[in-house]
Amino acid sequence: MALSKAYSTSALLNTLNNVGVRCLGTSAPSLAAAKTKESLARPGAKNIVLVDGVRTPFLMSGTQYTKLMPHDLARQSLNALVKRTGISKDAVDYICMGTVIQEVKTSNIAREASLGAGFSDKIPSHTVTMACISSNVALTTCAGLMHAGVYDACIAGGVEFMSDVPIRHSRKMRGLMLKLNKAKTAGARLSLLSQLSMGHFAPELPAVAEFSTNESMGHSADRLAAAFEVSRQEQDDYARRSHSLAHKAQEDGNLSDLIEFKVPGVDKIVDVDNGIRVSTEAQMAKLKPAFVKPHGTVTAANASYLTDGASAALICTEEKAKAMGWKPKAYLRDFTYVSQDPKDQLLLGPAYATPKVLEMAGLKLSDIDVWEIHEAFSGQILANMKAMDSDWFAQTYMGRSEKVGVPDMDKFNNWGGSLSIGHPFGATGVRLLMHSAHRLIKEDGQYALIAACAAGGQGVGMIVERYPDATV
Repeated sequence: MALSKAYSTSALLNTLNNVGVRCLGTSAPSLAAAKTKESLARPGAKNIVLVDGVRTPFLMSGTQYTKLMPHDLARQSLNALVKRTGISKDAVDYICMGTVIQEVKTSNIAREASLGAGFSDKIPSHTVTMACISSNVALTTCAGLMHAGVYDACIAGGVEFMSDVPIRHSRKMRGLMLKLNKAKTAGARLSLLSQLSMGHFAPELPAVAEFSTNESMGHSADRLAAAFEVSRQEQDDYARRSHSLAHKAQEDGNLSDLIEFKVPGVDKIVDVDNGIRVSTEAQMAKLKPAFVKPHGTVTAANASYLTDGASAALICTEEKAKAMGWKPKAYLRDFTYVSQDPKDQLLLGPAYATPKVLEMAGLKLSDIDVWEIHEAFSGQILANMKAMDSDWFAQTYMGRSEKVGVPDMDKFNNWGGSLSIGHPFGATGVRLLMHSAHRLIKEDGQYALIAACAAGGQGVGMIVERYPDATV
């Protein structure tokens, strides 16, 4: 795909004084427009509200959660949500959770976690998967069920546990073992065992790679950064911005969706995300390319890392919230899912989803007070920005007459993002939602836009509106 014309625009970088790193500018002309709406409520349509949400600390895989199982994390997030909101477990009608790499013993992890957390066995629970936007799918699945009048109150969340991913026997070994299980006589079993070779013992390891292209996401990110001419320096600068803002948010107590966790077998209570690292430019420059060697630009420092964590949010109809005395934080408004070429446009979901969801809501770029965009890689974020700021890209690939423009970086991921806080695949969507809701309250905004890319060339866009008199 010839993307080189997509960024024949003015420089998209300037200085952010508050963190002392370079990042994207805000030159899009549409940013000066005034707000166009007071509320996105629609006559005859139910209002779906976010009451509250929580998450476990997001930890680098292989650290304090190592001896747990994924349903332990999911169960912890459900129990913490009940404790924070004070809801009765009987008040919940349905539970939906996202996950990506499933533990085979708990394939419907929503059900196992809900039973383990003490919810009634009469409450249906199911699990969804859509790569990095799995808990977004859980949220919108529950919202759809409530819009349809099936339920009034749901819990949506997600979990990922990269410390213990399933590793399979080779297909040759699996086939042989299945035949052995069916063999009727000792002779038949010995005959099958005589076929064993070293090749049977080679394991199949899971990979963060596309089945359709056999390319790792890191390689895709490197190619995307090259196509949009995003330099190593720009990527490192953006990563430092993410970690610096996350560190400040952590110090200021803004990451209040996080709940402490007394992990069995771990002496110290886990109460912070442990992947936030504020590095210097010189330290980051020393790292070698992680995927495309030796000339790639994606490194361990400007990419999100393998993370363990879980999240859960209580969402319900506004009528249910009023009846129960619950105090919502935000309205869940319009949402959309997009899908592109999984080879050359694997990580461009935000560029496609943003204009689409803005149009659905009848909003302009300048109406958005809070941006929360999933950071898979620095290069992915910066490439999406350049795509959004290109008339040529809009006309050539999106069928649009003009570019959507660049978000105001003073409103963009102000508490850090997946690069710094971490990215448990199935749990990030709820984290994005909670940051959106809390930032709208603290920054006195009205609308937030959530967007994310996902494996398979897919993506999501969601609009969140602040609830009147909401508090953190």
